[in-house]
Amino acid sequence: MNGSVPQAVQEFMNQTWEQIEPRYQELAARPLTSANITDWLKAWTHLSALVEERGSRLHLATTQDTTDTEAQQRYLSFMGEIYEPVQAADQRLKQKLLDSGLEPEGFEIPLRNLRAQAALFREENLPLQTEEQRLAQEFNRIVGAQTIQWEGEELTIPQLQPIFLEPDRERREQAWRLALTRQLQDRESINGLWQRFMELRGRIAANAGQPDYRAYVWQQKLRFDYTPEDCFTFHAAIEQEVVPAATRIYERRRQLLGLPTLRPWDVNPNLAPSAIPPLHPFEEGTELEEKGMAVFNRVDPVLGGYFDTMRQEGLLDLVNRKGKGPGAYCTSFEVSKRPFIFMNGVGVHDDVQTLLHEAGHAFHVFETGPIPYFQQLEVPMEFAEVASMAMELLAAPYLPASEGGFYSEADAARAEIEHLEALITFWPYMAVVDAFQHWVYEHHDEGSDPAKCDAKWAELWQRFIPGLDWSGLEEEMKTGWHRKRHIHRSPFYYVEYGLAQLGAVQVWANALTNQQQAVADYRRALALAGTVTLPELFKTAGARFAFDADTMRRAVTLIERRIEELEQKAA
Repeated sequence: MNGSVPQAVQEFMNQTWEQIEPRYQELAARPLTSANITDWLKAWTHLSALVEERGSRLHLATTQDTTDTEAQQRYLSFMGEIYEPVQAADQRLKQKLLDSGLEPEGFEIPLRNLRAQAALFREENLPLQTEEQRLAQEFNRIVGAQTIQWEGEELTIPQLQPIFLEPDRERREQAWRLALTRQLQDRESINGLWQRFMELRGRIAANAGQPDYRAYVWQQKLRFDYTPEDCFTFHAAIEQEVVPAATRIYERRRQLLGLPTLRPWDVNPNLAPSAIPPLHPFEEGTELEEKGMAVFNRVDPVLGGYFDTMRQEGLLDLVNRKGKGPGAYCTSFEVSKRPFIFMNGVGVHDDVQTLLHEAGHAFHVFETGPIPYFQQLEVPMEFAEVASMAMELLAAPYLPASEGGFYSEADAARAEIEHLEALITFWPYMAVVDAFQHWVYEHHDEGSDPAKCDAKWAELWQRFIPGLDWSGLEEEMKTGWHRKRHIHRSPFYYVEYGLAQLGAVQVWANALTNQQQAVADYRRALALAGTVTLPELFKTAGARFAFDADTMRRAVTLIERRIEELEQKAA
C-alpha cells in the first residue's frame, strides 16, 4: 500500500474518494498484531495527515478571500465528498484498534479518546456536520462583507480599530455607531442562520443518543477532567473575585479619561487620555514580522527559529484587507508539520497581542513534531490555549525597542498594563459567553428563539459587566452574541480561554521569579501533546488546573500588584 500513498500533500489535493478509499480498505483488512501495530499506526497517521492538511489548506483559502466562490465550493466539496467518507472509514479503523485489545506505548490517553469518539460516532450525522460547516461559511461571508464609508473610504469593521483608539471621543463614537449600524443590518440574516444552526445541532445530539447538544459537545471535546457544574463554579469565582477588580479598572479608566460615565466606545483597554497618543506598534506587516521575531528570539532562541521558519516558508497572513474572513487563528499542516498564522492586523497593540497568542499555538505545532502518531496529538483545548496565552505574558519583558521589540520603555509598560487589565476584564466577558451557551443548549427551544437569546445575553451582561453605560443602545447591547463568532461557528469553544488564562497567569507568576525555568517548563509541557491528562499538562507547565475562587483571587492579586509596579514606569 505504501507505494500508492502520496508522500506530499500536493499530489493528494485533487484525489477523489475513489482513489483514496482503497488505502483505508487495505488498513481495515490488514491483520493487526503486536508485531505490525507500529507500521499500521504509521500508515494510518500518514494517510490521516494528508486528509487533514488538505482540509486545512482548503479552509484557509476560504478565509483568506471570502469572495472567492470557487474556494468556498472546493472546501464544501471536500467536506462532503472526502471528509464525510473519511470519517466513516476512520471510525472502522478506530474500532479495529479498540477490538484488537492492543495498547501501544504512550496510547493510554489516545485509547480513552478513541473509545469516547467511537461511542459518539453516527454515520447519519456526517452530512449534518457538513451542512453545519456550510452555515459557518455563510456566517463568515456575512461578517466579512460588512464595511462602512469613513471619510470617503470603504473600510472593513476591523479596519476601524485605530479610530476606536483616537483621543477624539466624538470620532470614536461616530465610528462605533457606524459599525454597529452596519452590523445590525445583518440582524435578521444572522438570526435566521442561528435557527438553522440550532435545528441541526439538536438533530446531531439526538442521533448520537445524547440528552442535549451540550452533552454531545462535552464528549466530542473529550472533556474528561471537568463538568458543566465546574463551569458554573468558575462563573461564580469570576463573579466573586474578578468582577469587582474589573469594575475598579473601569472606574480608573473613567477618571483617567475625565468622563461622567463609560460608554462602549470608551472601554478599549488600549485607549489613552487625549494627551497621550495611542500605541502604534507598526506600519506594515513586514515590520510586525521582524519585530515579532526579535521578541521571540529573546524569549527563547529555539522559538525564534520556529518563527523564522514560518517567515521563510510563507506561513504568515497577518494584515487585514477587504474580503478577508474575520478574526485570527493558527492552523496546522500535518504532513509538513508546519503551522500557519492567519490574522487581521491593522497597526494597533491588539495586533501584537494576537501575533504573540497565535505564535504560541504555532510553537505548539513545532514542539509536537516528534510525536509519532496523530492520535497522540489530540491536545485538550484548555491546554492548547495555555500555549498561546502564556506566550503573551512570557514575551512581555521583550516588548521594548531596546530588546528588539515595538515600544519605548514607557510605552512597553503601558502595553503590559493594558494587557494585564484586559486579562481581568476578559474573564467576566468569557463568563457571559460561556453561561450564554450553557443556557442556550440546556433550553433548546428558548435558545432557538433569537429574541429570547437577546434577553438572556442582556441579563448575563448586566450580571458580569456592570458599570458600563449602554443607555439608548439597548439593541446594540443585547445583540452582542451576534458578534462573538465562537457562539455560531465553534459552540462551547470559549471556556477554554478562561481556564487557560488562569493557567497562563500561573506560568507567568513562575516567570516573574525565574523566566528561563518557566519557559523550559512551558516548552516541556507543549512537547507532551495529548499523551497525558489535562491536569498533568498543567502541572508540567508549572500550573494547577483549577476553577475555584482561591486560585482566581491569587491570580487577580498578582495582576493588580504588577499593574501598580508598571504604572511607575509608564508615568
